[in-house]
Amino acid sequence: MKTILVVDDELKITRLLRDYLQQAGFRVLTVADGPSALAVARREHPDMIVLDLGLPGLDGLDVTRALRTTSDVPIIMLTARADESDRIVGLELGADDYLVKPFSPKELVARVRAVLRRVDASVETPDIVRAPGLSIDTARRAVTIEDAAVDLTPTEYDLLLHFARSPGRVFTRSQLLDAIHGVAFESYERAIDAHIKNLRRKIESDPAHPKYLLTVYGVGYKYADA
Repeated sequence: MKTILVVDDELKITRLLRDYLQQAGFRVLTVADGPSALAVARREHPDMIVLDLGLPGLDGLDVTRALRTTSDVPIIMLTARADESDRIVGLELGADDYLVKPFSPKELVARVRAVLRRVDASVETPDIVRAPGLSIDTARRAVTIEDAAVDLTPTEYDLLLHFARSPGRVFTRSQLLDAIHGVAFESYERAIDAHIKNLRRKIESDPAHPKYLLTVYGVGYKYADA
């Protein structure tokens, strides 16, 4: 049984998400502040964290920043903030997705399942995927670029694997959203730009002048084929 850690200081939301996730077959842990989220995450090693941005003690951005120093656990952020910059910062820190309050609990469950399904699928069909400068061992979810190991979040990994399976192919942002989410819902295409920015910081020697993960202006992105 997969374990989901829900972090929110609104008791009504915590109870609602706990009920829906438990009905979907998950074990659910709940906490209401940032320091507790870090403590429980490090002790329990959940399979996913559903994390509110507005938390006492440490906010969701600080929690994400701290978690990403030691863990690639999938993170879905919850936010009531209208400013899109908060959501982009969260994605750039390593969150995998976000939902803006108010949201449908059923959509949250669908997104949780989609991310976990992607993680499980790569383990069930192991192989070695190679592209220029890149090797991905899908059985171990291990990525090396120019023979150096690279640590990626689940969404970064899924994006890079999608690119690596088709070097030279140009993908639109919409196609990339479909590939990483695996469920039909509206999302914010600039989220892809944030993940691409993260990937470039990790795989490019000079992220400002990438040689692997390339922008095709007016269309989208591609992985170099030579």
